[in-house]
Amino acid sequence: MSKEEHYRRRLARQRASGVAGPAIRQSPDNDDTTHNAIVDCGWGRLIFAHTFSDNRKLADALLAELPGKRDIAFYVRDPHVLLAMEPQQLFLDPSHTYRLWLDRYKVSSLRPRGFTIRLMNSHEDAEAIHRVYLARQMIPPPVGFMWDHRTSRSVQFFVAFDTQTGEVLGAATGIDHVEAFNDPEKGCSLWALAVDPQARHPGVGQALVRHMTEYFMARGRSYLDLSVIHSNRAAIRLYERLKFKRINTFTVKTRNSFNEPLFIGEQPQEKLNPYAKIIVREALRRGISVEVLDSEAGFFELSFGGRTITCRESLSELTTSIAMSRCDDKAVTHRILQRAKLRVPQQMTCRDTDQAERFLDEFGSVVVKPARGEQGAGISVDVRDRESLSHAVAEARKHCETVLLEEYVRGADLRIIVIDGEVVAAATRRPPRIQGTGQATVRELIEKLSRRRQAATAGESSIPVDRETERCVAAAGHELDDVLPYGKSLTVRKTANLHTGGTIHDITEKLHPSLTQAAVKAAEALDIPVTGLDFIVPDPTGEEYVIIEANERPGLANHEPQPTAERFIDLLFPNTVGPVN
Repeated sequence: MSKEEHYRRRLARQRASGVAGPAIRQSPDNDDTTHNAIVDCGWGRLIFAHTFSDNRKLADALLAELPGKRDIAFYVRDPHVLLAMEPQQLFLDPSHTYRLWLDRYKVSSLRPRGFTIRLMNSHEDAEAIHRVYLARQMIPPPVGFMWDHRTSRSVQFFVAFDTQTGEVLGAATGIDHVEAFNDPEKGCSLWALAVDPQARHPGVGQALVRHMTEYFMARGRSYLDLSVIHSNRAAIRLYERLKFKRINTFTVKTRNSFNEPLFIGEQPQEKLNPYAKIIVREALRRGISVEVLDSEAGFFELSFGGRTITCRESLSELTTSIAMSRCDDKAVTHRILQRAKLRVPQQMTCRDTDQAERFLDEFGSVVVKPARGEQGAGISVDVRDRESLSHAVAEARKHCETVLLEEYVRGADLRIIVIDGEVVAAATRRPPRIQGTGQATVRELIEKLSRRRQAATAGESSIPVDRETERCVAAAGHELDDVLPYGKSLTVRKTANLHTGGTIHDITEKLHPSLTQAAVKAAEALDIPVTGLDFIVPDPTGEEYVIIEANERPGLANHEPQPTAERFIDLLFPNTVGPVN
């Protein structure tokens, strides 16, 4: 029996039994495969353990991991033996391996709507992939590495991008085992699947998996494997819907700081929300001790070199109660910024119905908001008639007795983060939009988008189906139970707050110097060390603006990959030096 026939029969037995990982590596006299196969993926090396005949060499390969990388030993046969060799350095990864036999895959007749998928083909693609991975708190391949490997046949970078804006929505790495090490089983694998948490299109992750599957089918590959953390139920449900089956094989990694949550179990700081967690993670990287005081509210204490500071997310003891109260009361914020000669919209306190209606008549469209509050609660935007005005005032009063009316200024919603007198990040915020399928109702589309926003933000963002949402939908000529025509977009809320379903898009490098200067001047006027300033601008690359609010506890996690947490820790502990690997 020829070796090729031997492997075909073994493959058939594996598939019939539903078991398996790749076959054991072939004997040293076989020239059809590469031994000790390792593929550099940029984010780390993929070590094909089944091509190693010696566990000592496999352990040494893992121990050769470079700082800042994340190597993975895949298809490990005897993990107990491997771990016994380096118990302090290696650990068994708590992931499952799934396999899709490509001859059983059914091509879907449904194609992506509003976005498309292709191989990375430009330097801009590489930069966008890098950004998406950082936004997902993954180790990104260097931009230069991806660009240098754009013609590689063994490592491919796939991108999903919006057909209208050109924005990259997601990315994944594909490894062709045949090209990588002459795999006799003709396998391939999918790695580092990531979807931009701000992507508004549904099904981006599934479309990337399908596209890669069909790409490798066209290359004549037999199966597609992937590894997924055991607790990622959403991803596992997706793979199982696509008919991936779990197989019996193991993955081993090194005990580095990035992998730490996988081998030490849940720690108190893991229960913090994303806004506190990003700061704590940076502090721990610098050797600053952390004590969680109240995980639910985001309180924690940082200590280093005899200095101790208590924080609630990005609000620290360095922010005085006076500065905090200036930001907490929107009317006070408005007056302080106006006195500082900064541009602000016309504003008034709502005292009676007649006064409010006269203000509406003067400006034609207004914003109604509680004088105190956060996260967009009780705010109604672009109110144009008296009935809507009455409802908006009543809704705002549920959150604060004092209600403000403000002229509605059209433009992009821009959040600028100022830390210690410097602009660290800037991003436009977009209100939640749904896209019609011709089958689902507006309500169903809102619920689906809300679930995606919750999953992307660890539960921090969702779209309330309340009177304000109903008003915005009605203003666009629809009802919640209408079926939205295929391809039609509908903005379901006018506010762009992340907590009510908005998305955020980094424009730090494009920010006009006039806006930078205005943000710094506003922070100085408020005398606050850390703040998120909300601007309305016709164009973030231009110099026109109005400032509508200041937030004393901005969400730093919303601005990754900008170094917001790093600059915050620099402010609190100026003697610490950069992140420690």
